[in-house]
Amino acid sequence: QAQVAESGGGSVQAGGTAKLSCVFSGSIYNRNSMAWFRQAPGKEREGVAAIRTADGSSWYADSGKGRFTITHDNTKNTMYLHMRNLKPEDTAMYYCAAGMIGDALSTALKTGYGFNYWGQGTQVTVSS
Repeated sequence: QAQVAESGGGSVQAGGTAKLSCVFSGSIYNRNSMAWFRQAPGKEREGVAAIRTADGSSWYADSGKGRFTITHDNTKNTMYLHMRNLKPEDTAMYYCAAGMIGDALSTALKTGYGFNYWGQGTQVTVSS
């Protein structure tokens, strides 16, 4: 079995930065990819960014391109999401996910399929 746990959310002014962390616990053979999803009140969950843990290749949804950076530290089994130039529309609960992904990361982010391990979420609130 495996688990993921996020941290790092909070309240930020528009234009500010935030860094989310996600620790993966368990066998690394349970995952080859990790990702960030988010869900705002009244909206559907959306994929934000994903990364292959073996080589660091990544994919971003349009909402985060140029502003968000996803990284993974294999020595710490920890994934990060560095967010800058935050906007009020980035306000959401951010979830970490991990799993064995055979599809392209872009596809997996749209469907969520293959991400078997999900965290409880961490809230990011951006005020104008």
